[in-house]
Amino acid sequence: MRKVGFLVLVFAVVLMPYVQARGPYRLQAITQFNLVADRGDVRTVTCQYCHVNANGGAPWNAFGNEVRANFKGNIGDALYEALKAMKDSDGDGYADALEVFAGTLPGDANSKPLVTAQFLMQSLEKAGGVDIFKPK
Repeated sequence: MRKVGFLVLVFAVVLMPYVQARGPYRLQAITQFNLVADRGDVRTVTCQYCHVNANGGAPWNAFGNEVRANFKGNIGDALYEALKAMKDSDGDGYADALEVFAGTLPGDANSKPLVTAQFLMQSLEKAGGVDIFKPK
C-alpha cells in the first residue's frame, strides 16, 4: 500500500505540472481553429492535432513537428505560422490550413476532407484566408 501512495505522490509532483502546463496549448488550438469548446468535463478536441496520442506527449505527428519548428515562446503564433506556410504535413494532398478549415487532422494522413482541395481553398479564401487562424 505504501508503494501505491508513493507512486501517486510521484505522479502528482513530477507529471501533473507537465500535463497541466500543456492543457492551455490544446485550448489555444480550440479557440484559434474555431473548434467546438469543451463542455464541462467533456473534451471536444483531443491533442491529436499535434500529437500521435489523444492525450498528448511524445511523439508528435508531422503537423506537431511543424508547430514545434515555429515555436518561439507563443503557441498561438506557432500554430498560425505552421498554417500560413501552406504545407501538407501528412502528405494526404491537403494543406494543413485546409485540413484545419475542414475540421480534419493535419498530422494524420487517414483524416482528410471529403471535398476537393480546390473547393476548400476557394471556401477558405471567401472566409478570409489563412488569416482567420491568426491568434486572438
